[in-house]
Amino acid sequence: MSETHDPFLAALDGYAAAVAAKDVDAFAALYAEDVHVFDMWGRWELRGLAAWRAMAQEWFGSLGTETVAVTYAQAQSQAGAELAYGHAVLTYAAHAADGTRLRSLDNRISLALARRDGAWKIVHEHTSAPVDHASGKAMLKRDAAE
Repeated sequence: MSETHDPFLAALDGYAAAVAAKDVDAFAALYAEDVHVFDMWGRWELRGLAAWRAMAQEWFGSLGTETVAVTYAQAQSQAGAELAYGHAVLTYAAHAADGTRLRSLDNRISLALARRDGAWKIVHEHTSAPVDHASGKAMLKRDAAE
């Protein structure tokens, strides 16, 4: 993870680059060995880098020739000497091999980072989406006014 002034933004940039490249090693390098993830997709939680790495390998492998571009908005963060945290809205846009945009979704992310051996590592990640109370379904597109 790059050592920029804002470790949260550096983590988001590294995340986006790793996803775009479908690079499991670069993705895993962003996280601490003892990472704890509350992921909104299919599992209540994942504990440890091995489990998170396996999720990334499965995800990237499932894409075939598609790629995913991750962008972020409304990023806010705070950093101290040893701990940093932040939150943002992520947009995941899937593209066909020819570059055609296929679909997209939005979700919210919160990260906690700790300085480990001189580098910032993600120790906790939480993703979510609001739930429509009437249907019980996650709302995966944010209102443009928000």
